[in-house]
Amino acid sequence: MDRLRTYQPSILVIGDLMLDHYLWGKCERISPEAPVQVVDIQNESTVLGGAGNVVNNLLSLGANVSVLSVVGDDENGKELLCMLETLGADIKGIVKQTGRKTSKKSRVIASHQQVVRYDSESKEDITEASVKALLAQCENYLDTVDIIVLSDYGKGVLTQSFTCNVIALAKSHQKCILVDPKGDDYRKYSGATLLTPNKKEASIATKIVIKDDESLQKAGTLLKESLSLEYAIITLSEDGMAIFGDNFMKMPTVAREVYDVTGAGDTVLASLGYALSCGLSMKEAASFANKAAAVVVGKLGSAIVTLDEIDAYSHSLRGATAESKIKTKTEMVALLKATKNQKIVFTNGCFDILHVGHVKYLEIAKSFGDILIVGLNADDSIKRLKGQSRPINPLEDRAYILASLESVSYVVPFEEDTPLELISAIKPDILVKGADYEGKVVVGSDIAKEVRLVQFVEGKSTTKIIERAQQK
Repeated sequence: MDRLRTYQPSILVIGDLMLDHYLWGKCERISPEAPVQVVDIQNESTVLGGAGNVVNNLLSLGANVSVLSVVGDDENGKELLCMLETLGADIKGIVKQTGRKTSKKSRVIASHQQVVRYDSESKEDITEASVKALLAQCENYLDTVDIIVLSDYGKGVLTQSFTCNVIALAKSHQKCILVDPKGDDYRKYSGATLLTPNKKEASIATKIVIKDDESLQKAGTLLKESLSLEYAIITLSEDGMAIFGDNFMKMPTVAREVYDVTGAGDTVLASLGYALSCGLSMKEAASFANKAAAVVVGKLGSAIVTLDEIDAYSHSLRGATAESKIKTKTEMVALLKATKNQKIVFTNGCFDILHVGHVKYLEIAKSFGDILIVGLNADDSIKRLKGQSRPINPLEDRAYILASLESVSYVVPFEEDTPLELISAIKPDILVKGADYEGKVVVGSDIAKEVRLVQFVEGKSTTKIIERAQQK
C-alpha cells in the first residue's frame, strides 16, 4: 500500500448530504400505553450520512476532499456544514437553498438493535438556480481534482440534467467519474466510468432477477454496455462483489463478522475512488474496497475506515506475505491503534541463523496472546553486541525468514542495543524472554503488563551452529 500512503489525492464528491442521528439506549420494559418498547435514552450522537459518509471515509483515508451539494438554510444545514468544515472538507461548493429541508435521519438503538428510524428532509429536485450554481462550481474544480464521485441517495441533488452535465464535463476533462446509483432508471449515469449498485439495485435497474452467476453476468453486462460504462461493479453483500470490465470477475468477501451494513456502500465507493486516484488498477482497487467494506461492517452505525485499519485487517487474513509483515516502529504503532481487544506479545533477539530452538521459542511466545511482535536487532546493533564477525545473515534476510513463520505476526527491526525504545512505543501486554533471564532485569519489564520466561531447547543456539561449521 505504498502508493496509498505516499500520494494524497484530491477528490470531488457530489451528492445528497444528510445527518445520521443516533439515540442510544436500553430497553427493559414494554409501554403500558401500547405494545411497544420503552427505550431509556442514555446518549446520542450525530455523524455525516449519505454523500457525507463518502466524504468522511475519503478524509479518513487521507484524501483532500471538495464537496458539491445543496442544503437547506436551516439548523440541520448549519450543523452539517460545520461538521464538514471541522473534518477538513472544502465546502465552498455547497449551495444553500431557501425553503429546502436538510436531510436528517434519526435512529433509536436499544441494546445494539435499531428499534425505529424517523426522517426529516426534502426529497424534491433542487431548483434550476441551484443546478446552475453547482455546475459553475463543478467547472472550477475540474482542473484540480483527480477523480469525481457521485453519491446519489435520491434526495434531489443529482437531477437528470445536472448528472448528465457533470458526466459530460468530467469526460471533456478526461476525469474518471464513479457513481453509486439510486432508483430504477440509470440512464442519467450514461458515460460514467464506473457504477456500483448492490445486487438488489442492479436487479431492479436491469429487470433481471439475480439468483446465480449466470443472471449476475447478464445484469452486469447489460449495465456496462447499455450505459457505455468502462466498468460496472455489483456489490453482493456477504458474497463479495462482481466486477465487469473487459472480463467478468467475482471477488469473494473477506468480512468475518457483520454487525451493521449501514454505510457499507459509501465505504466501497470512497475506497474505490481513493485507490483509483492513487493509481491502482481496477482489480487492486476492488480488492482494497472489499477489505475496507469488511472492516466497516464490523462496526455499528455509519462508519469510516482508515488505511491503518485496512492494513491491520489485511494482515489478520490468511496468506499475508512475509514482506508485508515487516514493519517500521512508526508503522507498527499505527497498526496497533487500529487493533482492539487483542493481547500483544513482544519478544526480541538477533535471530542470526534461524534454528529449531528459535522456532519452538516463538511458537510458545505466540501462544501467550493474539499478536506476536518480534523486535529484531539491526546489523550494527549485533556487531556491537557480538563482535565484528556477526551477523552471519544481513537484516533483510533475517527479517524475511522470521516473518515467514506462522507464529510471527510482525517483525520490527531496531538500531539500538536494547529494544527499550520499541517496547515503550508498542506497550505490549506480555514481554517474553529466554529462561536464562531468571533473576535478571528484563528491559521493558516496567512497561509490559507481564513478563514470561521460556525455556530454550537444549543444545540449540546460533553460536553452536557457527562453531560446528568452523570445525568442519
